[in-house]
Amino acid sequence: MNDIQLDKVDLDILRELQRDSRLSVRELAARVHRSATPVFERLRRLESQGVIKGYTVNIDLEKIGRDFIVFCNVKLRRINTEIHERFAAEVAAMPEVTECYNVSGAVDYMLKVQVPDMKAYREFVTARLGGLDMHESVQSVFVMETIKHDVVPM
Repeated sequence: MNDIQLDKVDLDILRELQRDSRLSVRELAARVHRSATPVFERLRRLESQGVIKGYTVNIDLEKIGRDFIVFCNVKLRRINTEIHERFAAEVAAMPEVTECYNVSGAVDYMLKVQVPDMKAYREFVTARLGGLDMHESVQSVFVMETIKHDVVPM
């Protein structure tokens, strides 16, 4: 059970950090209309509680040649603990996969794959996923445009 209580100020802090994680405490405090010391204390609390797990940078995927995004839905032939653990370990080692979810429904896993282009994706599917003997089918959903990408609801 999640016993961490976040109030409006905490959520405002998280939203501002999501926009720019390099803000100084003073800049962050000004944006959430609070003084620096209480904002600093809230930040430390959010970090110590594990709400803030780290700070990241928002990279322009086009500029680094990883802007071809595909959601790859994978159905396994069968699933049990051993197969799940093996599949998860294999996928975790694939640098093209930036997110992986074990889902319910018609497929077992949803992978977010980021590669330079269709040729690279075809290679990923045939060589990387095709090299695994546990999947039954792969369905690809190609991203045409990213409209919104936030972690904390804005």
